[in-house]
Amino acid sequence: MDKQELDRLLLDAHDRNDHADLIRLYTLAADEREAAHDVDAACFYLTHAFVFALESGAPEANALNQRLVAYDRAQKLEF
Repeated sequence: MDKQELDRLLLDAHDRNDHADLIRLYTLAADEREAAHDVDAACFYLTHAFVFALESGAPEANALNQRLVAYDRAQKLEF
């Protein structure tokens, strides 16, 4: 998926307040930035995905937290 399409989908998910899509799309954006070896951008997107996962009680919160911990961007939380 190209960046413009991803940005459009993210804006749409924000408009709909769709936390499941926000988690999925921010994680996808993080994966793409991680593959490009842009750790700062990947962690930016991971943080957004993590916050939405926490807010909605989504099971992805644990894995997102672990990824942020691996980059020394968060402390390990217990879920």
